[in-house]
Amino acid sequence: MTTTGKKRLEVRAAVPSDVRGIQRLIARAYPGMPNYSLATIRGQINNFPNGCFVALYNSKVVGYCATMRVSKAMAFAKHDWEEITANGFGTRHSAAGEWLYGYEMAVDPKLRGLRIGQRLYDERKELAEELDLHGIVIAGRMPGYARAKRRAGSPRDYLEKVVSGKLRDQVISFQLKNQFEPLGVLENYLPEDKQSDGHAAHLVWRNPYVDPDEAPEMRVPRGVESVRLATCQLQARAVQDFDEFVRNIEYFVDVAADYRSDFIIFPELFTLPLLSFETKKLSPMEAIDKLTNYTPRLTRELGRMALEYNINIIGGSHPTRAEDGDIQNIAYVALRDGSIHTQEKIHPTPNEAFWWNIKGGDSLDVIQTDCGPIGVLICYDSEFPELARRLVDQGARIIFVPFCTDSRLGYMRVRYCAQARAIENQCYVVMSGNVGNLPNVDNMDIQYAQSAILTPCDLPFARDGIAAESTENVETLTMADVNLADLSWARAEGTVRNLRDRRFDLYHIDWDSTPDHSHAPSGGPVPAGGHNSPGGG
Repeated sequence: MTTTGKKRLEVRAAVPSDVRGIQRLIARAYPGMPNYSLATIRGQINNFPNGCFVALYNSKVVGYCATMRVSKAMAFAKHDWEEITANGFGTRHSAAGEWLYGYEMAVDPKLRGLRIGQRLYDERKELAEELDLHGIVIAGRMPGYARAKRRAGSPRDYLEKVVSGKLRDQVISFQLKNQFEPLGVLENYLPEDKQSDGHAAHLVWRNPYVDPDEAPEMRVPRGVESVRLATCQLQARAVQDFDEFVRNIEYFVDVAADYRSDFIIFPELFTLPLLSFETKKLSPMEAIDKLTNYTPRLTRELGRMALEYNINIIGGSHPTRAEDGDIQNIAYVALRDGSIHTQEKIHPTPNEAFWWNIKGGDSLDVIQTDCGPIGVLICYDSEFPELARRLVDQGARIIFVPFCTDSRLGYMRVRYCAQARAIENQCYVVMSGNVGNLPNVDNMDIQYAQSAILTPCDLPFARDGIAAESTENVETLTMADVNLADLSWARAEGTVRNLRDRRFDLYHIDWDSTPDHSHAPSGGPVPAGGHNSPGGG
């Protein structure tokens, strides 16, 4: 007899396309508790793809767990959820960590009979064994404690009674059955977990294939994950029509593609030459409307070039009037898989706001590419550290900064801030600016730029934190190979470890929930910026 058909139940590594399904699952699994934002779940997956798993039943996400690698000192010390998980994003993951730390587990309450939780825990154990890690540490919920605290006593007393079999707790009893041993209680681990009265059981599973007395050798291998970056320092020049503008852009795309570059970035406002062939002087609002009319053709051409030349294109920025009437400065990103993505400028400069009436955007998220997640910060946005941190929390390892500055003073503001973002976030930053001038076009009278590819400042990187830079104020294409694996090494074993050493017990960034409201599950609006996990463990 032969059978056909796809699997009804599947457990596999989570990928970014699962994010929305995971968010809906969390709402079903933990009603009444704050949910994750889409950005937070993206960060969990991007920061340690091997450690996040989903269970699918008839192609629907019905189970999810998130895990990261941490040091023994971090795993076994007293801590709370927000501190150890970097407010939910998992950015304290260390490729040199000798222990797995499980910080999220959710199962669809209608499908508990399928042993989905057991399957997810098995995946975690297999991962620990595969990586020769010492084991898994979790902070398990105690959902029976709040109801039983009067007769059970303290959280420690309750845990002891569950361990001895005098009481039963749905979650802890399950984990004990999975060979987890109690280390104690983490008090005030997750205040939002009212069923547990905010507390969690500190539990450990020890890998039987690793000698606990053997000193760990967790050096991060200096592997190679090479990406070739190209930044175009573009000359502002008058053109006769839209087709001539496209030919000028396509020339640099062609050259970068001939050098097998993975990305090319163009400057902020790189489409303003489209105003140079107007027969009369335009008011700022007339100019914006003219540029907006070119938007469909622009995105179509960028998409065509990305596909034909097999390169990811960061299309600088293009002032556009949105459907609601607001004028925004938008970067159009064309990927070589044919998709088009947008990133609004969050902070317009005083000049943009006054002369062009440009409004700031309200959404900032990574863009998933074939080289991993990237971020875009348009010029002035690079001068706000919390924006770059949000992108890196979501897993970005490369941040592109298209800019347009008219003086060396303005340029140096962007340059110094871009270098700071590379250092404090242990990522690469790629800058692209305009040079020359464009008579009769407002905002393009004079330009100053020295485009660059910037790195962190540590042993694997360029001596001065500059992988490559162009000659100032000359039209050119500048390229460099960067190794993304060096970032993993630096974050785990570098001289300083900015991402991991942040004091989450003192501060964190909360992102306004507005951008994610349209995606909120039925339980209510989603607070973006990292919620307090309902699952633990």
